[in-house]
Amino acid sequence: MTTPDMIMYEEEYQRIKAIIARLRTESNAKLVFLVDKNGQQIAAHGELENFDATSLASLTAGNVAATDGLAKLIGEKEFSILFHEGERDNLHISIVAQRVILVVIFDSRSSLGLVRLRVKKASVELTEVFEKIVKKISSEKEAGTLEMDSPFAEITDDDIDSLFSE
Repeated sequence: MTTPDMIMYEEEYQRIKAIIARLRTESNAKLVFLVDKNGQQIAAHGELENFDATSLASLTAGNVAATDGLAKLIGEKEFSILFHEGERDNLHISIVAQRVILVVIFDSRSSLGLVRLRVKKASVELTEVFEKIVKKISSEKEAGTLEMDSPFAEITDDDIDSLFSE
């Protein structure tokens, strides 16, 4: 699960974008995107014009959460891969680094076998990126250079009341 102190650094973000762009090309997918378990889109590559990315991201996170509940009911830790087959498009959903959700949308130009093979490779690379992010956060915390204060920390209930009472 993502932690509240997950920070995306520019270098790692660019690497993530390159990995999902390559995954899209190598798997011949329509769209590849990465979402955190809270439903926030991290990155996407592909044919976005026909998709409501915000809804897709939040519904995917909800799907994974519901499936986690099903897994626990039958004694499994989680189902790390989900597949939904439609008439035209298919969804391949996988959990990466126990932190994020990788979604590949593909049609008849590709196959489930190819997608699974390419996702496996990309997942290893993405896991390395997220491990690097966690290490950076840790070292910045230890050095005291990490600022995690919310920009809203100074706002009081009185401030909010006065804002909406005008």
